Amino acid sequence: MRKAFFRSLLGNYSGVMESRMALSTVGIIGAGQMGAGIAQIAAQSGLKIVINDISDELVARGRQGIERSLDRMIQRGRFKPDERDRIMRRIEVTTSLDDLAATDFVIEAVVENEDAKIALFQKLDRICPPQVIFASNTSSISITRMGARTSRADRFIGMHFMNPVPAMRLVEIIRGLATSPETYDTTRQLAERLGKETMTAEDFPGFIVNRILLPMLNEAIYTLYEGVGGVSDIDTAMKLGTNQPMGPLELADLIGLDTCLAIMEVMHRVFGDDKYRPCPLLKKYVDAGYLGRKVGRGFYKYDAQGTPIPPPAAAR
Repeated sequence: MRKAFFRSLLGNYSGVMESRMALSTVGIIGAGQMGAGIAQIAAQSGLKIVINDISDELVARGRQGIERSLDRMIQRGRFKPDERDRIMRRIEVTTSLDDLAATDFVIEAVVENEDAKIALFQKLDRICPPQVIFASNTSSISITRMGARTSRADRFIGMHFMNPVPAMRLVEIIRGLATSPETYDTTRQLAERLGKETMTAEDFPGFIVNRILLPMLNEAIYTLYEGVGGVSDIDTAMKLGTNQPMGPLELADLIGLDTCLAIMEVMHRVFGDDKYRPCPLLKKYVDAGYLGRKVGRGFYKYDAQGTPIPPPAAAR
């Protein structure tokens, strides 16, 4: 009897472990800079990828971005052209959420807006089978709160990639209050398969990286706003004075000024502490549509290759 019991227990455990590892198709919603980057590294790892966005133009742009990224890697000797072609064949693009029904794991990488994310996950909840895990690439929004608005809070988790995804080694994993250990283990194993190192953050606004990083970027914007230094002065001072590879204003442009503002607004609202108050100049740039590198203009202007053009001397 005891042997039969332990064989049964081991069989059940093996079945759970097999279900954790049996990911073959990953759905990614959002074909922008983050979503395309996640799709690229997932396809490089051998997974089949389904990228969804709201228009043919956006999914085509995301696919083209992946091709350009792989071409640069070929130029650096990382890949051969035939390997790039194999990677691209693993990537399917779609504008229909229904096509996500055949995936094993879904990663959301859309605009940093809680209502938009919840509406999306509620649609997916009706489309995807119950065992599919939902992961949000949110930079600051509560995993617990979003998961509670679906029928699968135990299979809902935060999976925060860093930008640019192919180059940055870290993935923050954020467990909601109801996230199961199995969901966490599967997510961690997926991140490791993608070549990332993981750390676990508690479900507080900004998690670890952005809780520390965004107030620094916001303070750099205040430094510009108050006339303490110009754009190039501030970035050069921080690069040479603190050994950072990129100045804070250029980094804010890379992240996206709209994303920076959204994160600061979440932290300011939830914590109620004015140290998180977004700089008025950040709001002004977002209102003007100067969102950073992705639109060719932020604190810097950018050429067609995304290289920053130094600001005029008067603005430095």
